[in-house]
Amino acid sequence: MYNKIYTSFIERKARKEKAFAVLIDPDKVTPAGIIELAAKCTAAKVDYIFLGGSLVITNHLDECVQQLKASCDIPVILFPGSPSQVSRYADALLYLSMISGRNPELLIGQHVVSAAAVKKSQLEVISTGYMVIDGGAPTTVSYISNATPIPADKADIAMCTAMAGEMLGMKVIYMDAGSGARNPITETMINRVSSQVEVPIIVGGGIRDAEKAYRNCKAGADIIVVGNAIENDISLIKELADAVHSSAPITI
Repeated sequence: MYNKIYTSFIERKARKEKAFAVLIDPDKVTPAGIIELAAKCTAAKVDYIFLGGSLVITNHLDECVQQLKASCDIPVILFPGSPSQVSRYADALLYLSMISGRNPELLIGQHVVSAAAVKKSQLEVISTGYMVIDGGAPTTVSYISNATPIPADKADIAMCTAMAGEMLGMKVIYMDAGSGARNPITETMINRVSSQVEVPIIVGGGIRDAEKAYRNCKAGADIIVVGNAIENDISLIKELADAVHSSAPITI
């Protein structure tokens, strides 16, 4: 199948354009809320909508995707926390392998369970090296994964992990401090990783304001993802999108 979404990642990176993604947790939105989010995202020129969560307990993922697709033209990309979080109505799926941990279920086990359903869905599949970084507080992803996050001050470990993921064939590196992180990922760590890998780098977790989003982009992040802060204040979407789109990379 045609890799339209991943091609957009690569083309943006080649042009040194940064992208902004809003993360929506299906457990935390209503139909009316989806319509409002879609309108805000469209007005702010959000580049992507990520949909998923570490613990999705509702069963209306398909309905969420369909409503988003009916309400806006922004690509909807699944960010699954389990093999059940697959919807054929989305535009793409981040096929996450938790390369920062040593839990075999999240390295390959759950992929085996979901492979047939994912193949049948005809979704664009983007192999993603998923790295959980310590955000200073226990998060849902660290609890569910039963994996120790990379220490926040160990930039070299993050760099080598990302390099290994890239050499193993991962198309994207996703650095995540997790939903509800007290501390976002440092620019030093982002820069260290971005200086050694060529694939697009997604950064999320603990980003609460435009300044931090801007600094992350300047440090080398290609796509900034924000979810929790927007759940608390939907008006942040425009401010965050503007900051990301106005940024340019520098060397730290």
